[in-house]
Amino acid sequence: MSKRKLGELGERIALQYLTQEGFALVDRNFFTRSGEIDLIVQKDALLVFVEVKWRRDESFGSAAESITWQKRQRIRATIVHYLLQHPHHGSIRMDALLLDGQKDHLHITHVRDIQ
Repeated sequence: MSKRKLGELGERIALQYLTQEGFALVDRNFFTRSGEIDLIVQKDALLVFVEVKWRRDESFGSAAESITWQKRQRIRATIVHYLLQHPHHGSIRMDALLLDGQKDHLHITHVRDIQ
């Protein structure tokens, strides 16, 4: 499976998980020169910007290890661009949805407020 197809599948799995948790999809794959936000979801007045990472094995580190300080900075800059185009008057948060393992044996971790 190509890296792109794997990423799309991971985002679908993440969205399904978030939907079951009561979130509604607002936008996906929001791109700017600063970076990309995989999923933007909302629950009540809370708007959540979600980075999805999937590691099928740990030869390149875990999914959590792939969200570096620099990656979080790019996400923050992209969030600013999004909010300038789509003002939101409630709370916002930046989360990570980490997928570790193979599709048939997947461990999902939802990390809230990854600052």
